[in-house]
Amino acid sequence: MQVAPRLRSFHRFLFAYNPTFPKLSPISLVLPVNNIPPHHKHKERRRRRRCPNFGLLFDIDGVIVRGSRILPSAPEAFSHLVDDSGQFRVPTVFVTNAGNALRSEKAEQLSKWLGVTIHEDQVVMAHSPLKMFDQYFNKHVLISGQGPVQEIANNLGFCNTTTVDELRTAYPQLDCVDHRRRSLKAVNSSPITKIDALMLFGEPVRWETSLQLLIDILMTNGDVSGTPTAPYPHLPILACNMDLQWMAEAHMPRFGHGAFLLCLEALYKKLTGNDLIYTALVGKPSEITYYHAETMVQEHARSIGINNSITKLYAIGDNIHTDIFGMNLYQEYVRRHRRSKKHVSMQGARGLDLSTHDFKGLTADQCYSVLVKTGVHNGAEQLLEHSPRDFLPVESKLQEPSLSVMCVLEAITTIFKRENYR
Repeated sequence: MQVAPRLRSFHRFLFAYNPTFPKLSPISLVLPVNNIPPHHKHKERRRRRRCPNFGLLFDIDGVIVRGSRILPSAPEAFSHLVDDSGQFRVPTVFVTNAGNALRSEKAEQLSKWLGVTIHEDQVVMAHSPLKMFDQYFNKHVLISGQGPVQEIANNLGFCNTTTVDELRTAYPQLDCVDHRRRSLKAVNSSPITKIDALMLFGEPVRWETSLQLLIDILMTNGDVSGTPTAPYPHLPILACNMDLQWMAEAHMPRFGHGAFLLCLEALYKKLTGNDLIYTALVGKPSEITYYHAETMVQEHARSIGINNSITKLYAIGDNIHTDIFGMNLYQEYVRRHRRSKKHVSMQGARGLDLSTHDFKGLTADQCYSVLVKTGVHNGAEQLLEHSPRDFLPVESKLQEPSLSVMCVLEAITTIFKRENYR
């Protein structure tokens, strides 16, 4: 209840002007608080609903698009995530295993597909977590992949890089599978200095060329002009994107970078008798990728005016072995380490020592995986084990989604219902 001061003053004026005017009791000078004009109520509802305590992580291929074709439910789904001005109401980040583009390019592409403005700070590419591996920034790194790989590496902080194509140009006689490309004379007479590490962004265009030259670098300890000695342990390898398959326009899944890594592992094992060792594996399903994504969710929340803690994360994807497994794996990490305040390193090659990183801004303690059926997942009851070698064995419960829905639109409506959010 609140007193209406203007009504009281007006009544005093009338009484002074006409003493016979009936006096009003104090109760009659009181208005109920809920007597608020409808347009103010609408603004108040909008203000309250803009403060969720959950954030969203979206896969792209198989969830939003199939190749370059946008899935029908995607634009409507994202219309629920923005207000009338086009600003996001819910902290939202896109986590893709693609590694052949800059974040700014992917953000622009998403904006066109969805009709919503997406900023590059909302995009996590497979290679994004590599910016945390600053000990390699000044090393001479050989890059494998396609797209603007050197520009990507420079943006991440790597200052001294050589591509597989540049290595082939300097030593063309090393690449002799395709008879039409054989050459006996190097185009560039200046030799390439010793390679210190390998960085594998994604599947290359000519697999036979990249496989041959990467093996050559490993066998010669970074100097292909020298004699093979097969040192072990070999040079550091930073690899991104472990997807065995991914969903494009075709009616069945296509090989991903995980298939290329499988070939590299098998060749190295056959030639040396030793297992290939990854210094780091980033991209989904690695915990370090979800750690990086959570930092970006928290930053996006602050940028759209949400100051309360983001305590829940929902990851929406189409792949049991990356999206679902990865989010469930991160939930295990959160449960075991963050709640116990023991910030220890990820297991094996799956990341880096997080004990040196600040956890104060990360507040999520519940992570949910949401499976959509518009991509790789075909609903088969017998799951073949397609998870990356370094993540095996996989507990079956880690491949079970928290929620299973038909499409991304149903994912959003289901999450909103669970969170009582409109």
